[in-house]
This record gives sequence, C-alpha cells and structure tokens, in this order.
Amino acid sequence: MDSVTGRDVRRPLPEGLGAAIHETAEEIAALLAPGTDMARRIPGAEWNVGEAAAHLALANELMAQIAAGRPRPYGDGTPQSLAEANERSLEEFTERRAEPLAAMIVEHAHACAEALEKGSLEESVVTPLGTMSPQELGAYLLTHMLGHGYDLARALGRPHMLDRTRAALTLPFLLRAMPRVAEPRNTAGMNARYAVRLWGGGGFGVTLTDGEVTVDEQPAAGPDCTISIEPVTFLLMALGRQGQFGPLLRGRILVRGRKPWLAPRFPGLFTAP
Repeated sequence: MDSVTGRDVRRPLPEGLGAAIHETAEEIAALLAPGTDMARRIPGAEWNVGEAAAHLALANELMAQIAAGRPRPYGDGTPQSLAEANERSLEEFTERRAEPLAAMIVEHAHACAEALEKGSLEESVVTPLGTMSPQELGAYLLTHMLGHGYDLARALGRPHMLDRTRAALTLPFLLRAMPRVAEPRNTAGMNARYAVRLWGGGGFGVTLTDGEVTVDEQPAAGPDCTISIEPVTFLLMALGRQGQFGPLLRGRILVRGRKPWLAPRFPGLFTAP
C-alpha cells in the first residue's frame, strides 16, 4: 500500500461504477415487487423468475465475500463448471419469494461495492473467472447484474436497466474475461487483428496469433477489421442475449477495414461468461 504524507493511498472504484452497482441492484429489486409471478419463465432460458432472482442473490453474496477477502471455490472458471456450480447452489438454496430475494440482491451488492471502495492499491481478488483487481471485480458484479436484470425485465414485461454508461463500465471485466472464455473450436489457427470501438467512446483490441487470443485496452493499430458498435448492443451480444444480424440490419454495428468479412466471426470467438 502506497503512502503519501503518512496517509494510506487507496484506489476507489472507477468513476460512476459504485453508483451504477447500487442503482442497478435497486432497480432489479424494484422488479421483484410483492405479487410478482416468480414462476414466469425467462424467455429463451431454462430458469424462471424466482430461480434467476435466487441466482442473483447468491452471486451477489459470493462477490461480497470475495471483496471482503473471504473467497470460496466456485467452479474452475470454465463455462461448464460455472453452470454446474450455479445449478448446485440453486438446489441447496430454496428461497424463491420476491421480497426476501430483492432484499438480498440489494444488501450484498451494497456490501460488495463498499468493500471494494476500501480495498488497497495492491490487492487482487480470486473470482470464479480468475484473479482480478478490485476494479475488475466491481465491473464483474455490475455485468452479472445487468445480464440477469435484463432477463428479469424481459420476463416481467418491464423496461430493462441497461444504458450506454453502464455498458461502458463493464469493459474492465469483459476485457479480463475474454481470453479465458475464448472458444478454441473457433479460434484455432486464426490470425487476425480486431479493433472494437464503442459509440460515444471506449474500445479495445483483440489479436489472434495462431489461435492464441490477446486482449488490449486500446484498439489495435492497423487492424484487419474495425467494428464500431452501440454500447448496449455490444453488452447484450457479449452476454449472449442478442445475435448480430438484427443489429447489423438496424445500423447498430458498422464494419470497416481491409478484411471486413472477419466481423461476423467475432462473436463466435468467445463463449458468454
């Protein structure tokens, strides 16, 4: 821990991330009002509203414990192991009522954000998707809540809580997770340089060298393919909630570069975390 004039220097969460965590949790809780049909199915998913809300409550609790320095095993970081861990946890945790789950989602999200705000400069944390900085864990929590919050809103016929600001705040987690969730069947032997730019600012670079994936915080210089994408569309695609062809037709994805045909391959290079 660094010190300036005898005072500890601590790194806060990136500007806006703490507020986004708190507000997203509160908005998800508002969806789970008394009388909510917790047995309603999530469109395109195996879970119903009660199961998705229970998963969110458990995941927020896990991340709060990680942020407080009390990590526990949860899969081995592969999508299959995480799915199996999710199913086991839902079998053991049987609460499906709206009000208790809403309270848990908010309580644990707040606890996680507060613990991260107090973290020291050098700290790292062990998460279900590998070692991360406290800032990346905060983005992980937000990303996870936005994905399942979106599912709950769709199932209940309510507006979702994704916007461009919150989508941009998920980038630290997504960039950390992408190499870990690269899909070997689709990356094998591939050589390409992508630049991904979010509308309104922000972006990153992805380089594949003989199938090995490297992700950089800045778009690659001289990329083969540049993808310019609306931020909420990017997040929904990254989380496997939306395909690419509808956004392409609506002009929410723009492609340029000397190898534009690489763009349709990009989503398939990764499995949604």
